[in-house]
Amino acid sequence: MTLIKLITKIKAPVQVCFDLARSIDLHKQSMQHTGEKAVAGTTDGLIGLDETVTWQGRHFGITMQMTSKITELRYATSFTDEQVKGPFKTLKHQHTFQQIGDYTLMSDYFEFESPLGVLGRFVDSLLMRGYLSRLLLMRNEEIRAAAEANAI
Repeated sequence: MTLIKLITKIKAPVQVCFDLARSIDLHKQSMQHTGEKAVAGTTDGLIGLDETVTWQGRHFGITMQMTSKITELRYATSFTDEQVKGPFKTLKHQHTFQQIGDYTLMSDYFEFESPLGVLGRFVDSLLMRGYLSRLLLMRNEEIRAAAEANAI
């Protein structure tokens, strides 16, 4: 399994950051370049505990779908989404939030494994880790910008 860890410092209240990270609408906005859209489950607004969303988008020139479910949620502290159907063997994304003074530290722990055993692990290290890191960084920048604009 491959782990990506990211920490984003946001000058906004923790509740604002937490809700923006759960926003289906902001996710769609941040992934416009992939044509990603929510096609089933919770398709707009804020996703909550035990809710699912099915995303459809174009990655590596291929249209793919992935359904994820919010498996844990502690308001304004953390939530976890996990793939229940999709292209990965496993995918688990834990989001944590910590208020420190005027800032929120938003941390991502993104674990994934591609199918196909040794070949999948090779693809993960050669291609997927970098690709997914870039997507997460772009998304976190959208969350940061929206939170800081909202916090003024």
